[in-house]
Amino acid sequence: MTEPGSPTVRRRRLAAELREIRESRGRSGESVAAALGWSPSKISRYERAKTGLRPREVERLLSYYQVTGQRRALLLALAEDATHKGWWEDSSDVLAEDYKQFIGLEHEANSIAIWHVDVVAGLLQTEAYARHIIGSYSRIEPVAPGMIGRLVRVRMRRQQAIDRADLQLSVVFDESVLQRRIGDDVVMYEQLQHLAKVAERPNVTMQVLTLDGQHRVFGESFVIFGFGADSEAMLQDVVATEHMRSGFTLEGERETYLHRIAFDTLAEAALDPQASKALILETAESRWLGR
Repeated sequence: MTEPGSPTVRRRRLAAELREIRESRGRSGESVAAALGWSPSKISRYERAKTGLRPREVERLLSYYQVTGQRRALLLALAEDATHKGWWEDSSDVLAEDYKQFIGLEHEANSIAIWHVDVVAGLLQTEAYARHIIGSYSRIEPVAPGMIGRLVRVRMRRQQAIDRADLQLSVVFDESVLQRRIGDDVVMYEQLQHLAKVAERPNVTMQVLTLDGQHRVFGESFVIFGFGADSEAMLQDVVATEHMRSGFTLEGERETYLHRIAFDTLAEAALDPQASKALILETAESRWLGR
């Protein structure tokens, strides 16, 4: 079972709500900062969820904005929840800040859309496959064996997100992912068998874009996190892209919309889920079994 709530998402929802309140009051960040004796950069960091808001500071903001009643109570409860730590915080010494943000978003998204062009996405990796991927980091930057083990355990625990009934996971990956060797034949065979098994889950849609399919979108792998409305606030889609050892997020409406169009285009060009599963199993048998 996964723990309810993600401090990353709570902070983002609180930041979005406070920004909306300020704008609805017609106040600038500079004027709010001056009234509260804060720096303008502090307001900016809060509203972009770059800095966590202490409940006492949220209370000051809400009093300044004259927010009362149920909405005030909900936002104060949200601020309190945002101070709690996610399970991944226990591994803060080995996780980059952007990776912790990524896990926090993944932990509570209502929908996740993944396009991967080079390797199997982390949510779908077997332990052996993940160990080879993470172990390869040491060729670029020294990584202690013990740290590799901890990073692998973090990746495996992330996969509990797939068990959530409220999550819809859509994955499209390039056929080359099935052909690209990570580890030995056994690692690859077991990885492809695992993909086929995960594809049977009712909340998972898995598709393969074949090498001879229509490739109309070119670029890096990306992940789109979607969040539904709840009683607290509405959080817009967030796009995460990965580069070597790090990544970054895009939250502008135009950027997330363009990535959503790109994903839909890739899904339309890919095989349907049934044909994709058949190709995965056929590749496992013909390329990686008993060679």
